[in-house]
Amino acid sequence: MKFTLNKLAALLAFIIGGMAIFAGSKVVIFHIPVDYYVIDWLPVYNLTMGLVTFFFTAVLLWKDADLAPKLAVATLAIHSLVMLILQTAYKTVVAPDSIRAMTIRIGAWVIITGLVLIHERQKKSSSSQ
Repeated sequence: MKFTLNKLAALLAFIIGGMAIFAGSKVVIFHIPVDYYVIDWLPVYNLTMGLVTFFFTAVLLWKDADLAPKLAVATLAIHSLVMLILQTAYKTVVAPDSIRAMTIRIGAWVIITGLVLIHERQKKSSSSQ
């Protein structure tokens, strides 16, 4: 099996999805109290996106599905939109840990999306030769 950029992207997606599942489930499922104000929808968002990433997006990235590049771009866009919402509507109440976590997610998805798009370009280049 050839290890390609989409497989590296999938591994990163599995990791970042697993981290979101772990962090989101602590609050949503296990109700572990935190020592700061929690925006009600944010842990649910984190858990949901983690589950979608881990069980759906990362699998499609690994399989090099045609939908993979669109999912990578969409995931990056959704995380960026949520960060924009946090930085505007919730700027005075959002926990610094939430901003750090979203920054890490966005950074990871910039890398994942870049890897997927480079992989797509390589596929198109090799098929046209």
